[in-house]
Amino acid sequence: MDRNSNFYTFLFVGVMIVGIASILAYTSQTLKPMQDENVKNEKMQNILSTVGINVSRDEAEKFYKKYIIEELALTIDGSINNTISPFSDLNLAKELKKDYKDQHFPLYIADIDSEKYYIIELRGTGLWDAIWGYISLKSDFNTVNGVSFDHKGETAGLGAEITKDWFKESFINEKVFNDDGKLVGITVLKGNNDPTNSDKDDHEVDAISGSTITGDGVTNMIIERLNNYLPYIKKFEIAQL
Repeated sequence: MDRNSNFYTFLFVGVMIVGIASILAYTSQTLKPMQDENVKNEKMQNILSTVGINVSRDEAEKFYKKYIIEELALTIDGSINNTISPFSDLNLAKELKKDYKDQHFPLYIADIDSEKYYIIELRGTGLWDAIWGYISLKSDFNTVNGVSFDHKGETAGLGAEITKDWFKESFINEKVFNDDGKLVGITVLKGNNDPTNSDKDDHEVDAISGSTITGDGVTNMIIERLNNYLPYIKKFEIAQL
């Protein structure tokens, strides 16, 4: 075969493309179980962090099994669908694309030193793309114990600051219901007149400078997601009477 011919050139390029594609496909398939395991462990880490359990990725599953005592898939009326595992079966990004009546809402219950915490999964929109996370409420279903946030494409030093400890810690002990029992969530507000965040009954935390839209996304995400859990909370409170 003439190595200087166009046919040889096209054949060589074609073989290289097929070969490289095959190698990449094999590598991707080989690494997928490891990638899935990392995603699972990171999810456990984020859930645990909202209740003050900060562990390495390798330790996540052990401590998750120790402290998370229930995983519930809730329906819009607050009932529990026992046929679905919220951790492994529910992808909140995909759930939000379903008709509302068909959606499920993940709820994780932790028990730490005989205290229960209720962890709700969050998802919303920041400035550029999706933001998500978890918020844990103490047994009164009102007081925030902790939060975890992440994002797909927020700007470093601005919107990406939602992942920083200083921002997440500002939510601790904030209340999501007002004195009249109305769900109001927590507002990320620029100039909220409480820069030290000492007022835990104002339902506000200080915004990140230069990140108003991302802050609004966090605000909207929290109230929108929490609203879906009101039927369950009401049923729970009635059951406790």
